[in-house]
Amino acid sequence: MQLTIPFPPTFSFRRTAISHGWCELPPFDLDRQAWTLTRVLDTGDARPVTVQINEGEQAINITTRRKLSKRAAERVLRDVRHMLRLDDDMSEFYQLIAGDASFAWIARHGAGRMLRAPSVFEDLVKMMCTTNCAWSLTEKMVGGLVAALGRESTDGRRTFPTPEAMAAMPESFYRDTVRAGYRAAYLKELAERVAGGEIDVESWLASELPTDKLKREMKRVKGIGDYAAENLLRLVGRYDGLGLDSWVRPQFARKHNRGRAASDEKIRRHYARFGAWCGLALWCDLTEDWINEAGEAKW
Repeated sequence: MQLTIPFPPTFSFRRTAISHGWCELPPFDLDRQAWTLTRVLDTGDARPVTVQINEGEQAINITTRRKLSKRAAERVLRDVRHMLRLDDDMSEFYQLIAGDASFAWIARHGAGRMLRAPSVFEDLVKMMCTTNCAWSLTEKMVGGLVAALGRESTDGRRTFPTPEAMAAMPESFYRDTVRAGYRAAYLKELAERVAGGEIDVESWLASELPTDKLKREMKRVKGIGDYAAENLLRLVGRYDGLGLDSWVRPQFARKHNRGRAASDEKIRRHYARFGAWCGLALWCDLTEDWINEAGEAKW
């Protein structure tokens, strides 16, 4: 079954798909040669569906492995729009950077939209799995969660687990099977709080709280500190946090400080002129070379 979604002229599928590491974490899978993003989605039907997403002529093409009901097709379209940020208004950001020679490429190349999961819960769990560890461990933890608790599609791929599925597992599962280490208790508690309705993380998408207060609310989740909260804020459309970490600091030093370590304050000053968009300006700046002029991925 083929579905399509028109996209705005300022949208780059490649820049969005490879905007950060989520494209490498299941249920996402990115083919960098064919530039096809595969994802397993739960549509509410008996079985999840695997979809393949790529760029057509002024539209996103979505191919499913089976025919979908009208309701399921609408859910797929909704989730793909959400994941690719197709409804995000980037005009203010693009106008802000238009006169800056070092950043004008962002609008020209349609960068700035950051891939996200269909749910804030999935983004939150994955963000927790990036803290204080190498990327290889993040891949193992997320892969373990999906393999053990995800619902299976007809092609054998699996969805990201629901809060209810995660809440049903003992803490030992996260420690011994997922290898989450100290995060085991945090993952268990988060799933129980979300499944039980104690916290509504999906409401963060439309929250009217100022960013500093929303950040504090995110940090009330055990295992979420400044780094994780500021990166999660980008995925709900707030860009005034820099999310400084052990990857960002060396990249800034390489690009802007002749390879020498720079203070966090110096990094903040460098992007301060972009105001509420400073975090997005930083991320685009430091990932500029992830795709070359020929449209090929660096990694």
